[in-house]
Amino acid sequence: MNVFNSLTRRVEPLEPLADNTIRLYTCGPTVYNFAHIGNFRAYTFEDVLRRVIQFNGMKVKQVMNLTDVDDKTIRGANAAGVALTDYTKTYKDAFFADLKKLNVQPAEVYPAATDHIPEMIALVEKLMAKGVAYQSDDKSVYFKVREFPGYGKLAHIDFDSQRTGLRCAADEYDKENVGDFALWKAWEPSDGPVGWDSPWGRGRPGWHIECSAMSMKYLGPTFDLHTGGIDNLFPHHENEIAQAEAATGKPFVKTWMHCAHLRVNGEKMSKSLGNFFTLRDLLEKGYTGREIRYVLINAHYRSGLNFAFSALDDARKSLERIDACVEKVEKVEKWKSGKVEEWKGGKVEEGAACPVASAQALASAPDFAQKCLGDFTAAVNDDLNLPKAFAALFELVRQTNAALSTSQPLDFSTSSLLSVFRRMDEVLGVIFFENEKKAVEAPAAVQALLDQRAAARKARDWAASDRLRDEIAAAGWLVKDSKEGQSVSPKR
Repeated sequence: MNVFNSLTRRVEPLEPLADNTIRLYTCGPTVYNFAHIGNFRAYTFEDVLRRVIQFNGMKVKQVMNLTDVDDKTIRGANAAGVALTDYTKTYKDAFFADLKKLNVQPAEVYPAATDHIPEMIALVEKLMAKGVAYQSDDKSVYFKVREFPGYGKLAHIDFDSQRTGLRCAADEYDKENVGDFALWKAWEPSDGPVGWDSPWGRGRPGWHIECSAMSMKYLGPTFDLHTGGIDNLFPHHENEIAQAEAATGKPFVKTWMHCAHLRVNGEKMSKSLGNFFTLRDLLEKGYTGREIRYVLINAHYRSGLNFAFSALDDARKSLERIDACVEKVEKVEKWKSGKVEEWKGGKVEEGAACPVASAQALASAPDFAQKCLGDFTAAVNDDLNLPKAFAALFELVRQTNAALSTSQPLDFSTSSLLSVFRRMDEVLGVIFFENEKKAVEAPAAVQALLDQRAAARKARDWAASDRLRDEIAAAGWLVKDSKEGQSVSPKR
């Protein structure tokens, strides 16, 4: 597989440094609030990346940090009048629940910053000993950017042409502040009870030192791959490189990958504009994690993604088309097997792993399916070209529907055809997403109206059926009639 390396600005092969394992560090959430859909654009991109690595027969060791101490978490905890650990736990738990809703594979390690303070202090001590860090009059410890010759190589900036003499203590700051940054922040009254003892006095780590210390602890001084949103490239990732390489004298990361921004209806997401959405906001509007995942991954990760509710509606229709095709293949396979009672229809119990397509099954798939799988594979290995990958999936759906519509006996194995769908879904994670494929359950009161309407329709009392439809609509639900019966979905 080939990926775009932000460090070299070239598309390059992604190959493990050792043990056929890609050691991957991904920037995780700052747990001061519920994560928003812009955050999840990055996390679903990283999930697809992880899946493509595995798709190509490599292993992954992924570390995703949890920033549970910084300016925002401290302010939030103090404002709420609760301990920092209690405050951040709420949002840590919510984050993991949200990842599950989006069918994101779990990382191998989720280190929290507050659990790794000794490692951060040790790293700062090493930088002090090497003369690239100093304690200022404000008692904080800063990194001497000018003492690291390679500073700016990730962002590709000419540091000599930038502003000088700047020193930034804040965890977040504008790009033009490219001067010395805080490694250890001296305690201030606004920090309240939050702080740790150190050789430089009571305080807490800066944001950047957290990731350098935790990534090297679990992945070593040099590892394969580091990802994050494009907004993290500078200064955060640039500072990670400076800290790590100044301390070890070794290359920090071989390959860097960055995901582009998400915008909502063409505008930057902002609470003031009313276009700021968490995952929970979308779920409350009746959309599923499966539909949201589809929208978030169905664009190239290096291209900006414009989010709109119409895209979620389109995703629902697209997924229904895929489901109808897969279910048709499953029905044929059920009929061919003759094992009605034992047949599970390729369904996956909630919480169980989806069956992996075997090489033997894939080899016996019909020619058109193998061609589609080849196109799919080429697309995902070409810097995660998901739009082309989805195009290959829908071509598979089209040709499958055509093949199953013939009155002639089938000259291919339907089980092998299902294996192709499963193989594609090893990357996409949207086809056999069983817990989300189930219909949204209506409240008991709405279900009672549906039962009454079903009885009315059976009695051919169309006036009562229409009246009950209106009552269900007034309750916020839309009724859809089909040959299989009636179903409902939330109004949006």
